[in-house]
Amino acid sequence: MIKLANITKIYPPDITALHKVNLHIKPGEFISIVGQSGTGKTTLVKLLISEEKADQGKIIVGGWDITAIGQAEIPILRRQIGVVFQDFKLLHKKTLFENVAFALQVCGERQRKINSIVPQVLKIVGLENKMHRYPLEVSGGEQQRAVIARALVHRPKILLADEPTGNLDSINADEIIEILQKINKFGTTVVLVTHNREVVNKLRKRVITIENGLIVGDQAVGKYIL
Repeated sequence: MIKLANITKIYPPDITALHKVNLHIKPGEFISIVGQSGTGKTTLVKLLISEEKADQGKIIVGGWDITAIGQAEIPILRRQIGVVFQDFKLLHKKTLFENVAFALQVCGERQRKINSIVPQVLKIVGLENKMHRYPLEVSGGEQQRAVIARALVHRPKILLADEPTGNLDSINADEIIEILQKINKFGTTVVLVTHNREVVNKLRKRVITIENGLIVGDQAVGKYIL
């Protein structure tokens, strides 16, 4: 599903964020990418969604070589990869339903299809009874669930979750991880980027450890070890 071959990313003047990274993620896997702040985790996410371009190496997503992807093709790529960030990025003047629907509206989807898909994804994350509330009327955990629902509207093959529990307490964090596992059981490849040791150790899934831009660990059933 995802292949990185000898990926190097350097930021001016001479900061190496990633150095000759090789990684293969199979379809349907649930992996955690761990490491301290500034080790290159977020850079890896940005490369996968073409927010940044690699200086060396090759990136293949779902059989598509995106290494030199054109600007016009980036929206197509991002419909195949759902992204969940630590910062909820919800529009406060729109309801949860409207926030999720907006991701479809900007792609020109018809209202009939929007009215069909949005309740489905909100049900997956357990918000079917709160879809008409505004972000500030629900908890932080519920806001993050809405973000996950928004990431699912295009039925992506891959879900990238970059520190999705960073702003949440342990109870809400556990609920978010349960939802990600549920999505993974549907067949979606899930890539969780985190520094939450407790979350990673509970999952007991594959763990990739990054340190100073290098992959220093790849455990099939791993723990957070740094």
